[in-house]
Amino acid sequence: MTDSLGQGDAAVRLVRDERGLALVGDGMELRGDFSRMLPRLRQGRLQQELLVKAARIKGVEAPTAVDCTAGLGEDSLLLAAAGFTVTLFERDQTIAALLADALIRAAADPRLAEVVGRMTLVTGDSVAGLAALPEPPDVVYLDPMFPARTKSAAVKKKFQLLHRLERPCEEEEALVAAALAVHPRKVVIKRPAKGGLLAGMKPSYSVGGKAVRYDVLVPPRP
Repeated sequence: MTDSLGQGDAAVRLVRDERGLALVGDGMELRGDFSRMLPRLRQGRLQQELLVKAARIKGVEAPTAVDCTAGLGEDSLLLAAAGFTVTLFERDQTIAALLADALIRAAADPRLAEVVGRMTLVTGDSVAGLAALPEPPDVVYLDPMFPARTKSAAVKKKFQLLHRLERPCEEEEALVAAALAVHPRKVVIKRPAKGGLLAGMKPSYSVGGKAVRYDVLVPPRP
């Protein structure tokens, strides 16, 4: 199966083969593959993940999370492996198709089936989706695509294809406002390590590494 996307030299296409669905173009290929995340899911290693540290909710046995900008779902996989039940929103239909295919393949893998069983994909806009949630999640996670860097090498080659489909977030204020409006225990925001604040929101605290940091907003409980 092949579906063309875009026009001219910028065209990319979806291709399905024996390994599943892939986005290809300009000699590059992008495919959702949760199996390569397995080393990061091991006990001991998982607890050291910065996202897991930032999202951790003390005293909650079955925490819930909403990933508003799911992409290929790798961050959601970390949360699910840490015990969260995760709802993933992805508004770009092509990226959502890649993610859905990756989830199906992972569900058939005994090493991943239990974890991805806690992940539910919703194709659509997360701002509207948050407003329709039946109850507040414990964590809302925001990973708006980072703005383009001056050095092209800073963006991993495989993700150049994603940048063809989805641009950096231009609705920062609406996204943060929607996240806070559902009264989660935390809003966790992924940023470049030295990047500015999303929508100018000063975090309650941050968990940082060399490449990225996670700003955590802890809103007052209603």
